[in-house]
Amino acid sequence: MQRLHRRNAWPAQSFAQAQDGAATIFGLFLLTASLSVAGLALDVANAYRVRTALQVAGDAAAHAALVAREFNSPSVAKATALEVANVHLPRAKYGDALIEDDIIFGHWDAEAEKFEPDEYAFDAVMVSTARAQERHNSVGTYLLRFAGVDGLNIRGMTVFETYRPTCLEEGIVGEEEVVLQSGNLFTSGFCVHSNDHATLSSGNTFEERTIVSMPDRREIDLPASGMESNDGLPEALRDGSYFLRIVSRIDAIIAGVQDPTSSYYPDYIESAVAIPLGRNDKLDGDAFEEGRIHTIYCNSPEQKTSIHAGTELSKVVIWTNCEMKFGEGVILRDTVIVNESTSDKSFNTASGLQIGDDDHCASGGDAQLVTRGGVSIPAQLSMYGGQILAVGDISFEAEADGIEGASIVSGGRVEGSSGATMGFCGGKGMEHNFEAEYFRLAF
Repeated sequence: MQRLHRRNAWPAQSFAQAQDGAATIFGLFLLTASLSVAGLALDVANAYRVRTALQVAGDAAAHAALVAREFNSPSVAKATALEVANVHLPRAKYGDALIEDDIIFGHWDAEAEKFEPDEYAFDAVMVSTARAQERHNSVGTYLLRFAGVDGLNIRGMTVFETYRPTCLEEGIVGEEEVVLQSGNLFTSGFCVHSNDHATLSSGNTFEERTIVSMPDRREIDLPASGMESNDGLPEALRDGSYFLRIVSRIDAIIAGVQDPTSSYYPDYIESAVAIPLGRNDKLDGDAFEEGRIHTIYCNSPEQKTSIHAGTELSKVVIWTNCEMKFGEGVILRDTVIVNESTSDKSFNTASGLQIGDDDHCASGGDAQLVTRGGVSIPAQLSMYGGQILAVGDISFEAEADGIEGASIVSGGRVEGSSGATMGFCGGKGMEHNFEAEYFRLAF
């Protein structure tokens, strides 16, 4: 019986101690684990892919909404955004990833990272995108469905805001070369920018927080020892470029200042009915009526007109297609003069033109010259909250202390003065200057 007991016990003991097939079982375990990890990774990777697609669509839609909002109602801007989003996430395939209620205009506080909704705002927009169960477009899963998760809710959020580059708000800007002579003082905040390169003579001073920018700062044209002879220049240099949106809008501005429905129409104009004046009339203070639009027409590009010396204009709009000369001592306050002449001297003077009221950056009193041609002011230009906007070249020689709040923007070349102080107002007293919004991702 004892031997028989041993014989019966041996197979059980052998099975417990046997290792045959262990590698197969362990391999099956690893395979199962690997498939589980791979399946989970696939679900996670797909979720990130979808989130990226939502973010891209949201960014594009937000940008489109804010661009459209500049000159359109909120409903038109939202419709534009939905069209753009549909290109990235076709509704037929992805469902309601973006709906009208997901597009909210408002104001963005960058410091607090807080968005305040405002239906009628122009300066910021928040766009939310989603693929979620409540929209019946959630993202399907592979492995997670075995754990009871049939779909993932994935959302995206974007905030775009408008901004105005300091250089275009107040400074000297040219699409081509910007040339500045010697002995100028550029006060803190003032900006000089060229989309080509800048050329500077010696003896200029750039205070702290001034900007001299161009696409590649190494392209700046200086005399020998120019970095040393222009105090503060190395610290002021920046790399950068801008699409000059405001130059492309000059035709719209010329038309808009005569159209009461346009955002360019000055608020001090009381009647849209223009007063016609002859190009050879005595164009002095008595010829212009406050609160009115005036037109001065020329039959050919060679014809000219002139504003009489010593004339002071206030709260008027002047449209002309003549080459216009300003007599000595002309002062423009709350005045817009637009010119369709393409002459390189469409606005010109011998000397002594004042654009804007000398009020130390106080509100109001600003004035603007806008032309499809060029501007030539060879002596004694003063600008106090003033703007010169031209498709062509601009050349000027400023009064020694005659710049305090100036925006000079050219679609061509700018050549500036020597011995002048370029004062900075931080945008104050320049409320009527023509500007174009720029757009950036805020959050």
